[in-house]
Amino acid sequence: MAPLVVGVGAGSGVTVDEVLGLILSVLREAGLSPRSVAELATADAKADEPGIVGAAARLGVPVRAYRADELAAVVVPNPSGVSLAAVGTPSVAEAAALVGADELLVPKRKSAPRGRTGKVTCAVARRA
Repeated sequence: MAPLVVGVGAGSGVTVDEVLGLILSVLREAGLSPRSVAELATADAKADEPGIVGAAARLGVPVRAYRADELAAVVVPNPSGVSLAAVGTPSVAEAAALVGADELLVPKRKSAPRGRTGKVTCAVARRA
């Protein structure tokens, strides 16, 4: 299987367990292996967030960070006004996954049900 890029967006103060739990759940539901993850990708404003850094460490992969303008240039299926207000781009998870990959396999998923505030989002893309 081609390497996977997991894009991650997170609110301030998220825990490693929140981030890792969502990633592993999304991968499992999609029939994808955590061993195929090559990196976690996010906005540069979130690159030092302990929950993201810790999740990457547990997966044994690096965190790759992109500037808001790089992420804003990526066309995504689920733009967010919340993300735009928070970090200056209408997408973090989907855009970050797609900057370093070719095909979006799993659109963004939130750590809380729709209509409720989720502190973590992730999306999964595959490199060619």
